[in-house]
Amino acid sequence: MLSKEAAKLKEMIDRAIEDHELTTIEYEKILMLANADMKIDAQERQLLAQLHELLNSGAVKRVPG
Repeated sequence: MLSKEAAKLKEMIDRAIEDHELTTIEYEKILMLANADMKIDAQERQLLAQLHELLNSGAVKRVPG
């Protein structure tokens, strides 16, 4: 089961995956949420790694905004 913070993070990442785009603002919000408690746990680290993998592969594109 995901922690409350990891669940929110997953929701935000899932939205980016759905529309295949991640705005700069969305990316910053994701990072702020992950760092909100000053600790990135294993679940959050895994979700962030998944996001970066999708960005690196081009499956999700960074766009202005």
